[in-house]
Amino acid sequence: MSRRLPRSAARPAATPLTGTARRIIRLNYGFQLLFNLLWWMPVFYAYQKDAGLSDGQIFGIQSIYYVAFCLFEIPTGLIADRIGTRNCLRAGAVVMTAANLAPVVSSSYSGFLVHFLAIAAGRSLTSGAASAYLYDGLRAEGCEEHYLKAEGTARALGLAAKILCWPLVGPLMVLVHPAPYLLSALSAAGSLACVIALPRTATPARARDTASPDRTEKSRAPRDGRGTSLGDAKAALRCVVSSPWLALVMVQGVAVFTLSRICQVNLFQPILLDHGIGESAHGGVLAAMTVAEAVGSARPQWLGRRLSPVAWVSLLSLVLAGTLAGITLGGPWTVVALLCVFAAAAGFAYPIQRKLVNDAVPAGAPRATLLSVESIVDRAVCALAAVAVGAYLSAGHLDALLWHSALATAVLLGAFQLVLRSARVRSGADGPTEEAKPSAPDSHPKAAV
Repeated sequence: MSRRLPRSAARPAATPLTGTARRIIRLNYGFQLLFNLLWWMPVFYAYQKDAGLSDGQIFGIQSIYYVAFCLFEIPTGLIADRIGTRNCLRAGAVVMTAANLAPVVSSSYSGFLVHFLAIAAGRSLTSGAASAYLYDGLRAEGCEEHYLKAEGTARALGLAAKILCWPLVGPLMVLVHPAPYLLSALSAAGSLACVIALPRTATPARARDTASPDRTEKSRAPRDGRGTSLGDAKAALRCVVSSPWLALVMVQGVAVFTLSRICQVNLFQPILLDHGIGESAHGGVLAAMTVAEAVGSARPQWLGRRLSPVAWVSLLSLVLAGTLAGITLGGPWTVVALLCVFAAAAGFAYPIQRKLVNDAVPAGAPRATLLSVESIVDRAVCALAAVAVGAYLSAGHLDALLWHSALATAVLLGAFQLVLRSARVRSGADGPTEEAKPSAPDSHPKAAV
């Protein structure tokens, strides 16, 4: 039979969204867009310089921010599983609103330090809870196959909002100097309104899965979620230790997060300046990269079904590494094109990796706590990488840094594949591994034969 069947024949139609599921998805779009719409992002360095802070003070605050984020991730994941993800999202939105007002109240070193510490707290409160709420909410409605598209589209909409809003920051600052922080606070308040409107039914998701006897464990989850924080932490650690697949998936995502963070935040301007691209063009290049990432985040299903999701994440990680190496060889236009390819690959990888981790979490496990564990690992590695980046740049070895980053990624992914292959061999006698369960990035089941 021909492989070029109509889409309706090649794959079964997705389960229609229920009214509650549709409401969850739309409010999640609003929350993700508004919560992450930080108007001050393109100008915070210049804003702090105008306030009288030195470079040492500015980058010292950034270092404290990364350390604080890692530390805050430990209790906030436990809090989410204890008080419920919806309540945790509400707390995060309140903290983020207050955080964006701190520089308006006190435009000083202490004010900006409080600002970034509160940003770290607010973001850590929502980093795992938002994904856990969406995943559990859709599963409670029997619409979990829509999760990947919902996650990717939410990210794409947030990136699109930044493309539209960031060019307006400069003119608005001329009119009202603290406008970037006031608008950020207003956006965070809007995200709080979205959280308040979220249905409560999604929080105790597994409590509704009582239709069949094989869902007994799921029905116990809400009671476990109200256990002690120490119990949740122990349960999360037991899940990681007892589920090699979950640990492997978390480790695989480190490459994507670290490479994208280091390139798009720490190395973006040094790379452009090193290739003779002036600061006046940086905004345009960043906008082009954001468009590429938004497209990738919105359409991970474009990658097709020939490879498993875990294979796609590994391949995309190699693409990220390859573009970093290629940047050292090309001219200005080549560098811009490669940076856009880099952003698109990161956009494709993020929703696939997020779904892999969520799928790997065992039934009844403290999901938000486990997602916080993943975030801690990612940011801890990123913090170490940032130290290395500073050393390379101080010595004027940008090209060496890019090559070494690419080679290190290739070596680590090679080791990951060896471990994965070994796990497959060991589990072959017991049937297919967990890696074989999700058949494609879009999570649709294959047509029955």
